[in-house]
Amino acid sequence: MSGRFGVERQVAIVTGASSGIGRAIAERFAEGGASVVVCSREQDNVDPVAEKIEESGGNALAVKCDVTDRGAVEALVEATVEEFGGIDCLVNNAGASFMAGFDDISENGWQTIVDINLHGTYHCTQAAGEHLKDGGGTVINLASVAGQRGSPYMSHYGAAKAGIINLTTTLSAEWAGEGVRVNCIAPGFVATPGVESQMGVSAENIDRGDVERRIGLSEEIADIAQFLASPASSYVVGETITAGGVPRVEESPEV
Repeated sequence: MSGRFGVERQVAIVTGASSGIGRAIAERFAEGGASVVVCSREQDNVDPVAEKIEESGGNALAVKCDVTDRGAVEALVEATVEEFGGIDCLVNNAGASFMAGFDDISENGWQTIVDINLHGTYHCTQAAGEHLKDGGGTVINLASVAGQRGSPYMSHYGAAKAGIINLTTTLSAEWAGEGVRVNCIAPGFVATPGVESQMGVSAENIDRGDVERRIGLSEEIADIAQFLASPASSYVVGETITAGGVPRVEESPEV
């Protein structure tokens, strides 16, 4: 798609792009004419993503990067600039979680989840900052409804995602004068491979035309990411867009 809703000629880094939402965003941007850098902790997991994009006529570079390692993140930024000449969009999608009651989360478990989700977003955004400011770019953070309302057995993940939502608001104000728009997406349940294996829900059984649902598709999140990276969202700054289907509402009280 070209024009105001397009991402043509942009250079985008998508972290955690080996599967699910990250992969869908990378593929969508590439289809739209962006040059995409896909990364995850294992080179073997992102190589096929880049190869598929290249086979479809797009531009992609696969880079191994652990977002908790500042040196690896700086190398990712360097490789991107070397290959494509700059950075227009950073999608902070890399994340991880596991379910556990608060009392059962070890210090190492807590720190690991906060490190990947929140600290990783800090590393990538700060490392890419000077390039994003060169000509004005966009940062798209991935949070979660768990970061907005909390979620049982996800205290570590919810706390990290809440931090990302607050960082989005704060950084959007700090970087607005530099021409950089920072926004966030908070997905609800999305039929990624991880969620499918946990919940037994298949993406094939989800109809985008069905309004009344509480599980979405990775492609639906990719649509929002493209909007936030495009000139069409020029007046959207510091926002967190919730994509979670029908909201849970209180039952009407009995009279």
